[in-house]
Parts: sequence; structure tokens; C-alpha cells
Amino acid sequence: MNRMKKISLFSLLAVLLLSGCATHYVITLNNGNRITSRGKPKRQGAAYVFKDASGKITSVPAGNVTEIEPASMTKNDNLKFDFQK
Repeated sequence: MNRMKKISLFSLLAVLLLSGCATHYVITLNNGNRITSRGKPKRQGAAYVFKDASGKITSVPAGNVTEIEPASMTKNDNLKFDFQK
């Protein structure tokens, strides 16, 4: 039974390590602009505070933010396919 516990523990740790954490987030503003942040933005009063792509601490008024999502989940609107030759 001890061996089963070790295998279960190892499997659980492997799943946790492989799933990882989303470290970059995309903040979409009212005007359509997008800002990439390092780490999840935190609401402080009337603003979201975060580190920008260069590592500088920045804030954005909460009223200007329409969406915050992990970068891995954002859709890329710049992808265009031209099937004509």
C-alpha cells in the first residue's frame, strides 16, 4: 500500500507541475487597446495595479478596463488567412 501512496503522490505532483500557472494576462480597455501584464492585475481602490511587459509597476483606472484574461486564452484578432492564390 505504501507504494500506491507514492505513485499517487508522484502523479498528483506531475499533474500540478504540468498544468502550470498563467503568468501573463491581457487587459482589454474600453477603446480596444490591449496591455500585457506580468502576473495577475490586482484591484486597488479605483484602479488595477500590475507590472507591465517591461516589469514597471503600472496602474489603469478600473472604469477603463473591460476584460482581464490569461494571455493563453486570448484570441488573436490579427490572424488573417487568405485562401486565394
